[in-house]
Amino acid sequence: MAGLFITGTGTDVGKSAVTATLLWYARQQGMDAVPMKPMQTGTEDHPQGLAPDFEFYKKVAAYSPDESELSLQVPYIYEPACSPHLAARMVGDSPDLNHIVDSARTLEDKHDLVLAEGAGGLLVPINETQTMRDLAIVLAYPVLVVAHAGLGTINHTLLTLEALKVVGLKIRGVVLCAPEPWDMGYIEEDNAKTIMQFGEVPVFGTLPYLPGLPKGDVSALETAARAIHINDLLELDKE
Repeated sequence: MAGLFITGTGTDVGKSAVTATLLWYARQQGMDAVPMKPMQTGTEDHPQGLAPDFEFYKKVAAYSPDESELSLQVPYIYEPACSPHLAARMVGDSPDLNHIVDSARTLEDKHDLVLAEGAGGLLVPINETQTMRDLAIVLAYPVLVVAHAGLGTINHTLLTLEALKVVGLKIRGVVLCAPEPWDMGYIEEDNAKTIMQFGEVPVFGTLPYLPGLPKGDVSALETAARAIHINDLLELDKE
């Protein structure tokens, strides 16, 4: 697997937490894994040259991008905190999918694994004519769907899976996330079973609420890796 595209059922469902956990674990196993954020918005309150999600990766996975590669890993950075297509329109710099793919292929040539995290959900527009799904198509990576663990996620997740299947994209599976503490484990358990049944894809588990994860706490990262069956997800047990 040269790359993995991480999408979500919407904004703030846990994509960055899952991506950072995958990055941390893969690098712990000796893989030269690197993150990629093809389009990053909402950078105006962050240090110049470092996208917000890369700040998160740095804290969680102790990953510091090589300055010479940062432009490949984050080809498009926008200050406005909004959808990529609107941010691009506001600054007059529309994303070019060919440039993103060229950047990804360069990263593939230099590293073992590229973890490409999308922005928002699968059908978020990235310019006036294309969506995040169009990017997934041209990258041609297997797609991991990150979804909220709680009530309402079945519909959102199955719709996202259907949108992937209709264009023939390979689906790696689903990871559920609990962004805050809650005591409805019976719903979470049934959500996973129902998504597997109706979506016909694996659900690798639920990333629980872990306050130590954003701080890069090793015990939290180890708990996260076990919770989402990370060896199976990354196919590290295959010969």
